[in-house]
Amino acid sequence: MTDHWDFDQVIDRTNTGSAKWAPSVLEEKFGQGRGNLMPLWVADMDFACPDVIFNAMAKRLSHRVFGYTLNDGRHNEAVINWFSRRHGWQIAEDSIVNTPGIVPAVHYLIQCFTKPGDGVLIQPPVYYPFAQAIHTNGRHVVENTLALNNDRYDMDFQDLEEKTRDPRVKLAILCSPHNPVGRVWGRGELERFGSICMKNNVLVFADEIHCDLVMPGFKHTSYQSISSELSQVSIAANAASKTFNLAGFGHSCLVIPNEAHRHEMGSFFNGLGIAPMGTSNLFGSIAARAAYEGAEPWLLDLVNYIYGNFLYLKNRIENELPGVRIFNLEATYLPWIDFTPLGLSPQKTVQIVEEKAGLALDHGDWFGRSGAGFERINIACPRQILTKATDALVNAFSPFCNH
Repeated sequence: MTDHWDFDQVIDRTNTGSAKWAPSVLEEKFGQGRGNLMPLWVADMDFACPDVIFNAMAKRLSHRVFGYTLNDGRHNEAVINWFSRRHGWQIAEDSIVNTPGIVPAVHYLIQCFTKPGDGVLIQPPVYYPFAQAIHTNGRHVVENTLALNNDRYDMDFQDLEEKTRDPRVKLAILCSPHNPVGRVWGRGELERFGSICMKNNVLVFADEIHCDLVMPGFKHTSYQSISSELSQVSIAANAASKTFNLAGFGHSCLVIPNEAHRHEMGSFFNGLGIAPMGTSNLFGSIAARAAYEGAEPWLLDLVNYIYGNFLYLKNRIENELPGVRIFNLEATYLPWIDFTPLGLSPQKTVQIVEEKAGLALDHGDWFGRSGAGFERINIACPRQILTKATDALVNAFSPFCNH
């Protein structure tokens, strides 16, 4: 690790407009009087971006003219090269559609490819904005709940077959890697998922925003790289925002290989007053290109640091909180912790996390009923912050463990 990306450096993010750290947001989310909780919830990192990204933005900023800007193609080329080199995924340039973030894109896709009353399938416990987007747009949430087998989550393919057989189910959202359970889906699992959806005429939206945050010993398979058949009945999403901590720029990409789907998406964008092939944030595009072209060494060190944080947290929980279960982290920086073996109610677990430990974590029931009694913790922070949070967890839950 080089000095200019010191992940141990604590950077004060208060009073910077950070949603993660703002007391007003914490009170809105966790309740009045909770503005001083230590925030390890929102999935952004407390690390500075690498110099290569900062310098690219500074260079453009020095030009001082920020009028309407076209995508000059270099951004798309950087995206294509990155995913080809790292994931063996060959993306055609004309299939790339820029969007102002993946969550807005989820709303666009639901509105474009489904009708009110249609079913949209998700695999809970899963990233809760999916269900929120489905409800907000007047569609029906269809749950293909993940199966918890011992200490590992798997897809329930029998249930998937039954749910997708319903002709009202038009869209399936695949979270790959999965947030919050941290699974990297194997090629065989993805093939089976895709085969079932294709057989039942269900369009797949593959959210792969965490695909570059894969821990040592695991490998992500890009859904559309599996076969041309699956790529033609799917839309994939990726972004540099999660990988390089650039979420504030509001920039992401959809990959839509199917020409008819692209045309339908373009017509939908026209109806919203958005450019026919999506919209791009000037600095988001510049930052993403710089990241994909020059920040891979930073990413490699980042993943090792996060994995070190996970091993630290895992060791502390397993040794100091007997009965509490932490799932193996295959990807993301968001370990999933199971407090249900302690016999506490989900409400009591939340109360202890907030009132005794003083932490703002993502509570498990936010991700669906199957997440009740679990907690998701963000470990993309300097080790001393994680140490303080872990101390607080241990002190708060230790009285409920059988030592």
